[in-house]
Parts: sequence; C-alpha cells; structure tokens
Amino acid sequence: MKFEILTIFPDFFRGPLDYGIVRRARAAGLIEIAIHDLRAFTHDRHRTVDDRPFGGGEGMVLKPEPIFECLDAMAVLPRSGRLPSRARETVILLSPQGRLFTQRVAQDMVQHERIVLICGRYEGVDERVSEFLADREISVGDFVLSGGELGAAIIVDAVARLVPGALGNAASARQESFTTQGSPQISQRQGNVGQTNGKEPPSSTCGSGGLLDYPHYTRPAEFRGMTVPEMLLNGNHDEIRRWRRRKALEKTLANRPDLLSETELSKEDRELLEEIEGLN
Repeated sequence: MKFEILTIFPDFFRGPLDYGIVRRARAAGLIEIAIHDLRAFTHDRHRTVDDRPFGGGEGMVLKPEPIFECLDAMAVLPRSGRLPSRARETVILLSPQGRLFTQRVAQDMVQHERIVLICGRYEGVDERVSEFLADREISVGDFVLSGGELGAAIIVDAVARLVPGALGNAASARQESFTTQGSPQISQRQGNVGQTNGKEPPSSTCGSGGLLDYPHYTRPAEFRGMTVPEMLLNGNHDEIRRWRRRKALEKTLANRPDLLSETELSKEDRELLEEIEGLN
C-alpha cells in the first residue's frame, strides 16, 4: 500500500510518521509514504499556492493549479477519466466539510493499494479540486484545524495498522474500540478453552464489535491500594469474557450511547444491557 500526501508543509511529516507501527510497517515494506510539496508545482517567484476567493470573504483559499499539476505528475487522472482498473486508487481531500473519519472508513480504505491525501489549508481549497479530483472529502472530527496535515497523519496511522502484518498480533485489531470486522462473540470448543479457532480471539476475550473496548489491567495486582477486579484472576475464561463484554457495554452506554444503535447486539448483549440499565 502506498500513501501519497500533498501539502505545503512537507517538513511537518518528518516526526509523526517515523515512530511506532507506521515506522515498522514502512521498514518491513508493507507501506510506502511519499510527501509532495505543492510549492514545487507553482510558477511564480513567490511560489504562491493561495489566493483570495471570488465573491469576497475573509482569508485565503488554496489554488487549484498546484494540486492538479501535482496529480498530473503522479499520473493521477481526474475522477471522470479514471478507468475501472484504477479502482484500487483513491483520492481524498481533508476538509471540515467531509464525511467523518471512523474505524469503518479506515477498514474500507485499507482495500486500496494507493491512497492520495490532499491537505487543505487556510480557509479551504478551490472547489474544483473536490468536484473533479477527489473521490471524497474526509474530516477527522467536528472541529477546525489549521490544516489537513494532522488529519492526514491520523488517517495514515489508523489505516496502516490494518494492513496485514503491520501488527505483531493480528487479533489485536479485532479487539480495539470501534472495530466492526469479526464477531464480538467468542466460539468456545470443548477441551480447548482459551485457544483460538483460527478466526476469533481467545475465549477469555471479546472483539469490540463496534463498541468501545473493555478495561485492561496488568501487574501488579495491587497498586497503591487499588486492586485488579477479582473476576480477572479466577481463571474462568467464560466468566472473564462475560465480565469484559459487560464492561464494554457499560462504557459504551456511558460515553458513546450512539454506538449501541449502530452495532449488531447479540442476545447476551441485550441481556447484559438490561441488567446494566436496571442498576442505573
């Protein structure tokens, strides 16, 4: 997979993409990242990339020419000219007006072999970039940033960790908050408690299934008078799994109740929710 980022601040990416999973994925050849300086595609001595908008208004807007010429140099055609054989390629404009970036969107994006990210700046980007180049606009949240660079770094990190081989333990991605792939319920086989069936995590864990993740604890079991819940120490995998699922439902109900309406809940989930709501 290759990420190509168009920006007027190429040095911004010297840090965020050089650490952790993204760095390891790059070193292993699982992903490539190319940074393109839009000022290299200007033709005046001031290397101008912005201008005032027609019709008036405050602020400046990114001009279309540098962006179109940069994509021309990358052999990326306007949206109307792309052939079905180029379906593995997508062009995304980072914009506050875009569709909200979620884990589901990240899971969709990982299907592409080439992802082009255009970083907006100033008061916006000439609308012709959205109309004729970008497949879609994406926003990383309901707030305004100074530019799309932070959003692009977030997208690269979120998508890169879904590339096969990027995580040391592939099952980790199924258990993380918001993950919708895979069933949240665990298949237990007689005489094989705690083992996987090749598709599901161990029987003491549960996949997120689109909800928030359950709480995690590690050693020491007691720290400054704070103890790990006894349930996690009893060795009963089914009871641990049920406790974790309940806690995930509790946290989701308290912090992100909107996710409950978007998630396919099992019969056990609904029973646990009834218990939780009955105590509140």
